[in-house]
Amino acid sequence: MTTQLHAQPYDLAATGFYFDSLEAYKAKAAKLRNDYGDPVEEFEIQFIDGDNIDCDLAQAIGINQANLAQYFEAVETWEEHEKTVVILAVGECGYRFEATTQPSDFDLDVYDIDTMRDLAEQFVDEGLFGDIPERLQFYIDLDAIARDLAVDYSEAEVAGTRLIYRAA
Repeated sequence: MTTQLHAQPYDLAATGFYFDSLEAYKAKAAKLRNDYGDPVEEFEIQFIDGDNIDCDLAQAIGINQANLAQYFEAVETWEEHEKTVVILAVGECGYRFEATTQPSDFDLDVYDIDTMRDLAEQFVDEGLFGDIPERLQFYIDLDAIARDLAVDYSEAEVAGTRLIYRAA
């Protein structure tokens, strides 16, 4: 799906424009004049249409003129998991999105799981708490483990998918 954005001028005497690439933005911005013939230089960039993950990325990084090139590069080249890591790191954990930011800059553990209880169950199944005999598995308090996990792990929704994550 094509990502469509809108450049809304801060100049009230000018009309904004839609664009779907950095090149289109630069070409249209260079030609734009307000009602008095003056060039328009400052815009609010708005996400209009595209994939949900790209919308969440735009919101997390606070898309603007300064990071527009990095945004389009991320949309075109990053995998969905990489976008998710950046959305969580920048949007939820308070990291900064800068010109050189890459998904590998962040050390996050991300689980595609709905609840802390599901994460607790996964950890028990994977043997994180050691080898538990089958006859004792029914006595494990998964809700208590889930409450303990909530100290280090957080829940979020990215592109309509619930996730559990931890900043390492």
